[in-house]
Amino acid sequence: MKILFLHPNFPAQFRHLAAFLSRDKTNRIIFATARKEGQMPGVYKVIYTQARKPHRETHHYVKNLEDAVLQGQAVYRELDKLKAEGFYPDVIYGHSGWGAPLFTKDVFPKSKLLCYFEWFYRSSGSDVGFDPDEPITADDGPRIRMKNAPILSDLYSCDAGLSPTHWQMSQFPDEYRHKIKVLHDGIDTDFFSPKKGEPLVLPEIGLDLSEAKEIVTYVSRGLEPYRGFPQFMESVSMILKRRKNCHVIVIGEDRVVYGKRLPDGRTFKQVMLEKFDFDLSRLHFTGRLPYDQYRKVLRVSSVHVYLTRPFVLSWSMLEAMSTGCLLVASKTQPVTEVIEDRKNGLLVNFFDTNEIADRIEECLNNQDLLKPIRINARETIQERYDLARLLPAHIEWMMSGKL
Repeated sequence: MKILFLHPNFPAQFRHLAAFLSRDKTNRIIFATARKEGQMPGVYKVIYTQARKPHRETHHYVKNLEDAVLQGQAVYRELDKLKAEGFYPDVIYGHSGWGAPLFTKDVFPKSKLLCYFEWFYRSSGSDVGFDPDEPITADDGPRIRMKNAPILSDLYSCDAGLSPTHWQMSQFPDEYRHKIKVLHDGIDTDFFSPKKGEPLVLPEIGLDLSEAKEIVTYVSRGLEPYRGFPQFMESVSMILKRRKNCHVIVIGEDRVVYGKRLPDGRTFKQVMLEKFDFDLSRLHFTGRLPYDQYRKVLRVSSVHVYLTRPFVLSWSMLEAMSTGCLLVASKTQPVTEVIEDRKNGLLVNFFDTNEIADRIEECLNNQDLLKPIRINARETIQERYDLARLLPAHIEWMMSGKL
């Protein structure tokens, strides 16, 4: 088969699919992306580049739409070249939202178009308006409505779609949900597995916690409010004062991936370090880590904290569970789709920093007593999110397009 993947990042959600399909030499796999870095054996990359950024004068309601159209246009031009060279895909599989799939049916009208639908924006009932300190403005409703324009176009054009969790799928309009199947990308439970007794030494970043007995971990692409970073920092400021032998490891880049940046240009990490008193010899910011080092951190975690607004579920939470972490997580969707309180994790109020700190300390005090929660966490991932089971289902869906 001829298969075309579309994603501005590489390989993103399509890592396992592209790798598996490329092993069959009868398949021809092309991946159109804006990211130049990275290669995969058997996968031919096509790099697309937007002609320009949205104009500064563009109305801010439609800036996102203009950006999506520019990206779609860039993809169109590269696909038109592929068509002229004789490539006509049987299946196109693109991530909806940024604009890459927008005009694919104009180039390849006979190809089956599949879309990965990760999120549909709403001005109430999910992430927007969740934080009482961020009231919704008169501009938010129209801006958010227009942010869905490229996604709505993809919903109309696609032959079928996929969403990773039931709650994320439920955000999409009723009239299009019949097109969307719920199927998670899958977690490699062989790789993300527990391993006791391995000391945490990461010489690449000068981190040696081989003697540490208590390690609290936190992972996020960006250190920001959407993933509860301010609440986490306030909670661990209490923990570090209460427990003199406890260390905290924060994995993630000092940037905003979702939501708004601070108007004064500071980062949320800078703000929290200024606001609270920390023993910096026991608070470790690693930045982004390679997968093997990231797994080492999860394997030594005494307590792993995952906080999120009602938004897209992070792979990191499921990877931590697969590694057998003792999880303290926010009582928000879609976390509660996976976590049952005190069965496979401990749930807390997203905004209650005292409760978060108390649950962390409870976990530190009762490691042996709470060991069944670790076991149940891994079993949850093995039973419901194991890549070995979900990847064949994903491929079958791709090839058949049946929901």
